Amino acid sequence: MGMRIRFLKLTVAAVLLATVFFQPVVVNAGQEELDALLLELREADPADATRIANEISLEWQKSGSASADLLLKRGREAMERGEFEVAIGHLTALVDHAPGFAEGWHMRAGAYFNVGLIGPALSDLEQTLALNPQHYEAILGLASLFEMIERPAEAYEAYVQVKAIHPHHPDVTEALDRLEPMVKGQEL
Repeated sequence: MGMRIRFLKLTVAAVLLATVFFQPVVVNAGQEELDALLLELREADPADATRIANEISLEWQKSGSASADLLLKRGREAMERGEFEVAIGHLTALVDHAPGFAEGWHMRAGAYFNVGLIGPALSDLEQTLALNPQHYEAILGLASLFEMIERPAEAYEAYVQVKAIHPHHPDVTEALDRLEPMVKGQEL
């Protein structure tokens, strides 16, 4: 009996070590692909930008965990049905389970926004950007929130940051044109 327990302990320890040591390799490989896509997006023409942005979005949705992917899926589906409180529940479980997964924070920010919880939405967007500073959709969310709370200079700066990452984002040019007179003044 003692040999079985010792063998079981050694097996569990080996599995845990393998999980810890091999996980960063997968994360880094995905990050390299994402970095290449972001560079490609900056240099793309408008027709290719949409395709590349969709590929980036798909990469952002990969958590590397089946349970995290399920919680993200359930949160997204609840939001699509307009059940934002339910979505917040799923997405809170997601960020608790996978606090390093930026897309979980980003999705929960959207759910918070939809129920009028602006402070928590801002906080989750900040967490998203702490984990993924190139998450232009989170920066766009910040810009929209800054506009909503009548902080046009901060909104304008955030839109400029989005444009630097995704020059052909459909919402950005219009927003910059709208805010520029408020931020920089009008020519006489």
